[in-house]
Amino acid sequence: MKQKDIAELLDEPACAHNKKSKSGCAKPKPGATAGGCAFDGAQIALLPIADVAHIVHGSIACAGSSWDNRGTRSSGSRLFRVGMTTDLTEQDVIMGRGEKRLFHSIKQAVESYKPAAVFVYNTCVPALIGDDIEAVCKAAEKRWGTPVVPVDCAGFYGTKNLGNRIAGESMVKYVCGTREPDPLPESVQRPGIEVHDVTLVGEYNIAGELWHVLPLLDELGIRVLCTLSGDARYREVQTMHRSEVNMMVCSKAMINVARKLQEAFGTPWFEGSFYGVRDVSQALRDFARLIGDDDLSRRTEALIAREEAKIDEQLQPWRERLKGRKVLLYTGGVKSWSVIAALQDLGMQVVATGTKKSTEDDKARIRELMGKDAVMLEDGNPRALINIVRDNDVDVLIAGGRNMYTALKARIPFLDINQEREFGYAGYAGMVELARQLVLTIDSPIWPAVRQPAPWRLAAASAEVANA
Repeated sequence: MKQKDIAELLDEPACAHNKKSKSGCAKPKPGATAGGCAFDGAQIALLPIADVAHIVHGSIACAGSSWDNRGTRSSGSRLFRVGMTTDLTEQDVIMGRGEKRLFHSIKQAVESYKPAAVFVYNTCVPALIGDDIEAVCKAAEKRWGTPVVPVDCAGFYGTKNLGNRIAGESMVKYVCGTREPDPLPESVQRPGIEVHDVTLVGEYNIAGELWHVLPLLDELGIRVLCTLSGDARYREVQTMHRSEVNMMVCSKAMINVARKLQEAFGTPWFEGSFYGVRDVSQALRDFARLIGDDDLSRRTEALIAREEAKIDEQLQPWRERLKGRKVLLYTGGVKSWSVIAALQDLGMQVVATGTKKSTEDDKARIRELMGKDAVMLEDGNPRALINIVRDNDVDVLIAGGRNMYTALKARIPFLDINQEREFGYAGYAGMVELARQLVLTIDSPIWPAVRQPAPWRLAAASAEVANA
């Protein structure tokens, strides 16, 4: 990828961080974890497209260290769970065999798995030696008749966020608009209800969360043409250009997709969240508002009233147990504010939230929810997190998996909120699961037990008292 192409992706017109700095784009400090490279960002953004063969063109380490680290779910094909790599060695680099190995890897993937398409991810080594993956992909597509999409995302290009945008750019450039949507089957058409097509950009179906939301949209007559990329299929991504409204679910990670589809096809878009009762209701209202169907708006309000009444009754016993509990939330992006709304719905108090990968828009929403004096953490090192927990008498730490052992060593209740988790918290149904997991975590009998002095220390203390 040329330097000017990288600069264009970084200088995204629709992203607020071009007007003011975005902490997620800061250069990593020596000795600190970088939080993922461009290759990692591109791979996890597209890997959930389930019927595609994903080939990592590079050394074995690039494929092995990051494959399938996003807990996405698929309702059908599981091909995306198969790790594929060209496994370049020193001899391949010296002898210039990189392009040949890639060509034969594509051949093996097509003949062995019959995928809907093949995605080829470029990494640092082939980018440095000058492998022309675009030319190889064109030749392979011509030879076997299967779409082969190059994703030029060498790790040294930049950060994980840049990799997300590179992935989106590849979809817009090579895939979107190459097929028309299937006609709506007569069996699902309902009298008097017009079906509208939408797309969810940046929804990854973590722990099956998307399946909490789809029944609501189905009831309203909203057909999801494509989710980029949770539980998606290649043929669905091809039809994204026919969406009436696009929703940016995962903050600004793929904002270039929404902007370019708006410029090319006039598709309006909005940013929303499916975490928390209020945000789910607002997302449904935004769909109805942008589609501009009065009947849809009326049915949306009826559905929201019904679901909010039902979920309020289901959450009541959980709210009684969680009311007033203090939370330290350390995550980033859209979750830095959307999860706050969900926790406040449960009557909990968020004492601080992480903003390392949050945009200025995210921070503004945090201030709206927590007030002007909201504590926002840029640096979430273990000592800082533990100090906040103890200074504020925090009841539970909600963060990503990398902070789990920090919490356990400090004997602090912990709930995983990032992509590795096993439970879905989106939608109205997800709120009940979130409340249940919080109660199970906070009220677990293990915490009083591990906070007690060890028996042998009690015995030693008793002996000292007796001798004194």
